[in-house]
Amino acid sequence: MKYFFAFNNLEWILLAVLFILLCIQMLYYLISYMRPYRKMQVFGNKNTPDQYPPVSVIVYAKNESYNLQKHLPTLLQQNYPSYEVIVINDGSTDESDDILKIFENSHDNLYHTFIPQESKYLSRRKLSLTIGIKAAKNDILLFTEANCQPLSKDWISTMVSNYTDQTDIVLGFCAYRKYKGFFHKLVSYDNLVNGLQYISSALKNHPFSGNGRNLSYRKSLFFEHKGYSKSLSLHAGDDDLFVNEASNQTNTRVEYSRNGITEMAMIDRFAVWKEMKVSRTATQHHYKGGRLFYYRTEKILFILFLALIIISVITGSIINNPVLIIAGLLSYFVLFITKAFVLRKSAAMLQQKIFIGWLPLLEIVHPLLNTYIYIYRLFRGKKDYTFTLGGK
Repeated sequence: MKYFFAFNNLEWILLAVLFILLCIQMLYYLISYMRPYRKMQVFGNKNTPDQYPPVSVIVYAKNESYNLQKHLPTLLQQNYPSYEVIVINDGSTDESDDILKIFENSHDNLYHTFIPQESKYLSRRKLSLTIGIKAAKNDILLFTEANCQPLSKDWISTMVSNYTDQTDIVLGFCAYRKYKGFFHKLVSYDNLVNGLQYISSALKNHPFSGNGRNLSYRKSLFFEHKGYSKSLSLHAGDDDLFVNEASNQTNTRVEYSRNGITEMAMIDRFAVWKEMKVSRTATQHHYKGGRLFYYRTEKILFILFLALIIISVITGSIINNPVLIIAGLLSYFVLFITKAFVLRKSAAMLQQKIFIGWLPLLEIVHPLLNTYIYIYRLFRGKKDYTFTLGGK
């Protein structure tokens, strides 16, 4: 106890701020990040719709012949009475077109269209999706990509079960498959954290984003908001920015039970993932509302929390006060246990592999990476308005 009485005012302030930041971080995780898991435990999830309205599944593909051959069977064998699958082949130079024609010969509900490589448009992806939406016969649209696969043959029915007369948008989750290597662990962690953020906010009736690898909305909503007209200056934004613009507290629901989850294949290069994050950073600049700021604040406070822990340990070592050292290390340990518990439970629920042992390193690398992406985008300027890898 003598060490406590020997504290000066600055040391007391250090401990007080450290404790406050610890409490704030724990509240973020136990309330916001834990919300999807708590909701699932209390309410469960409805997996069968009361009605079976016809659905149009729209799949974006660019040089995805391997993934089309692998994933189309699951899409074409869904346990749903009335649906069509429309594949938008965006100027592919591989065997995608041949594979699609082979599948069309044996599946009457499969259609595809081809966007010529020479087509000039700021966002070829938005052009492709707009053509697919216009070709859709049904009002309920369900979006995914060729490198994604539903985990269940009840994917369509599970997503559609969320529609009511007031529902225009249903947000889904796309997990990242388990692969070896730190890069893939980082992608999995990033995917899980981002997913929990937009799912949790939607459950709180504050939707602000979505993922085009598993997303549904009404065709009528698309034309009511004049498609992607508000974001034509950006390559990306067909999913997150459109949801941000068109969603409100009453028209958006979220589906994250296992049967409603899709799974994404490997991202094989850091450069590809970096460009994806740069495009997403560009769209986030146009978000309305304060939910993104809410989660960014959490990351800033965590960095400050780590800095205070280091200061506590160093100060305690210099002045030979073990209380400061123990307080700093114990604070981190308590927060680590809290985060590990929340992320492990949430990851299991969302079918997302997470590596708790890597969490301390991931939590340091992840904000540094996001800072690098932000700075990289600033120096690139408007070059990030179009995707630079393969025209995607």
